[in-house]
Amino acid sequence: MPTPHSLTGRTIVVTGASDGIGRIAARTLAERGAEVLVVGRSPEKTAAAALEIGGRAFVGDFASFDDVRRVADELRNSVDHIDVLLNNAGGTFDPSKRTADGHEPNVQINHLSPFLLTHLLLDRLGGPAGSRIVNTSSVGNLGGRIDLQDIAYDHSSPAEFRAYCTSKLMNIGFTRGATERWSDRGITSVAVHPGAVRSNFGNANVLFRVIYRTPLKYVASISAESGAEPLVSVAVDKPDAEVAGIYYSRHKARGRTNGQVDDPAVVDGLWTESEKLVGLA
Repeated sequence: MPTPHSLTGRTIVVTGASDGIGRIAARTLAERGAEVLVVGRSPEKTAAAALEIGGRAFVGDFASFDDVRRVADELRNSVDHIDVLLNNAGGTFDPSKRTADGHEPNVQINHLSPFLLTHLLLDRLGGPAGSRIVNTSSVGNLGGRIDLQDIAYDHSSPAEFRAYCTSKLMNIGFTRGATERWSDRGITSVAVHPGAVRSNFGNANVLFRVIYRTPLKYVASISAESGAEPLVSVAVDKPDAEVAGIYYSRHKARGRTNGQVDDPAVVDGLWTESEKLVGLA
């Protein structure tokens, strides 16, 4: 196996980095020399993750657009350029527990807030040095459905699994849309399914608790270390031509996707409606 190249001089933002695969990915990237900015919801866990790797901690709850805007300002004031933005924050949530902004939580936390954060950091991305956006998605995208008339389920009450799958489909749609719009700015975007990881993911969901908190987890899931590997790989170890607009299923390029993200009208509509919901339009 070739020796991974040094990341000295690179600045990388990892959201959802206080636990699980995000924390492992942040640690791996820091060990290779990158300056890693750790973003998480828990002040204690985020501070501990940053201290562990000698990075900087930024605390924010993606269930609040105001928190996202504040974190974006703090990040922008801390660095002049971001080489990699790893949008990894998220999980699966009870759709009945609406966010501070009134939206279904799976869609807001997993898609809308990363969408907003990325836009707010645009002046720190791209340029001559180039940048890469990595969106953590899931094979669950196959079970999603984007309704352009109600992308955030503001007028309907989906089942939790459907809402989660839809948000992961949106991650791929965002990846495709970003590639179309920002490639000429020196920005490459890629989505990746890390695998079914043994972590705190899905603690609020009955089905996931059955799998992840019983011996079934050793059959149905992989370690956080293994789950972090494809995130790091697509973030820093592959040339732009191999990742631009691509969805990876772990290390395999062009994994199976819901056909909606092959429809330009859906990708463009998702972008337009997302801009409206996060206050960019």
